[in-house]
Formats: sequence, C-alpha cells, structure tokens
Amino acid sequence: MQSHFHGRLRRARILAALALAGTLVLAACGADEDENEDRGKKGGGTAPTAAATAPASPGTGAAVFADADVMFAQMMIPHHEQAVEMARQAPAKAADPEVKRLAAAIEAAQAPEIALLKGWLTAWGKPLAAPMGHDMSGMMSAAEMEAFGKSSGADFDRRFLELMIVHHEGAIKMAEDELAKGTNPDARGLAEAIRATQADEVTLMKRLLGGRGGSAAPTTGAPAHH
Repeated sequence: MQSHFHGRLRRARILAALALAGTLVLAACGADEDENEDRGKKGGGTAPTAAATAPASPGTGAAVFADADVMFAQMMIPHHEQAVEMARQAPAKAADPEVKRLAAAIEAAQAPEIALLKGWLTAWGKPLAAPMGHDMSGMMSAAEMEAFGKSSGADFDRRFLELMIVHHEGAIKMAEDELAKGTNPDARGLAEAIRATQADEVTLMKRLLGGRGGSAAPTTGAPAHH
C-alpha cells in the first residue's frame, strides 16, 4: 500500500505542476494583452507579445507537440472516461472497502486529467476525438460494461478488479507509446505519471483479486474502436 500511496502522490504532484504551468501561461498572456491595449491607447502601437517573438515555454501545454502527443491526448480522454464511469459505481455496489478506496483514488486522479487533456487539445487547435478506426488498448466492450453495470457485491468487486487490470494495462501501453514517440514535455510528464501510478494500482488489484481466487484475463469483446 505504501508504494501505491507514493505513486498517487507523485501523480498528484505532476498534475498540479502541469495545471499551475497552464495557469501561469494564461495569466501571462492576459498581462501581455492588457499591456498592448494600454500602449495602443497611448499611441505607442502594439508591441509584439512573448509568444510572437519566442517559442512557447517547454513547461506549457501549448509548447511544441507531435502527432503522437495529439493521439495520446485524444485516446486517453475516452479511456479515462470509461475508468471514471466504472469507478463511480463502486460506492453503491462494491462490498470490499479496499475496492471502494481504490475506485475513489482512480476517479480522483483521472477526472481532473480528462480536463487537462481536453485543455491541451484545445490549445493545440486539435479535435477532442481521435480519428475513427484507432484501437484503444484495454477498453471494455459495450457487452462487458453492461454486464459490469448489473453486478453488485462480491461479483462487482471481482469484475471491477478483473476489468480494471486490463484497462490499466492498456493505459500503461498508451503511456509508453507517448514516451517513445511524443515530444511535448507536459504530455510526456503525464504519461510517466500514468505509467508509474497505474503500475502500482495493477499490483494492488492483482493482490486483491488473488485473494478472491480470480485472475485478470483478456477481455472477451473485440477491441474498442474510436
């Protein structure tokens, strides 16, 4: 559990740093616009902003980015949304307090990251949805989600752990692809945090599942397409 806690703390710190960087950039842009407006009123013309004279800071979501960064953000959004959808059912349906705590941690980590990812895509001028035909590793099929939604108690706990292990392993693969091909420092930082935290959570879930005599298995449905 200590490793799991440290992983969550590391991810929270990285997410907070990325969010702060974005806030500072927006504040700086606002200050530049105000200064330019004041100069225009005084007849001094409009001075070029920092963004117009120099590359964007590497610490901002609007820094240089590659196609891999865009794909990472576009595919991680629905991936996170499905995990959050699953996690939000735990308070009413889970029997094991550890499963409830894990689900709460997953929701707390991934819900803010969805907003962060959408903010990056907007800043990059890219659509929020990935092109059709791309597989998202670990996504549950509609049939699996329907069966999961009907479960409760010990059956819910087992299904949650089995499906979330596969889901996390898919997210880890997506994060590793980003680390191998992406160039945006913020996206790479988030990918590293996702890889580390979700690896810790997979270890925890396998331990919990092992105590129930279950095992993580490949999903029965076809890979999800987006």
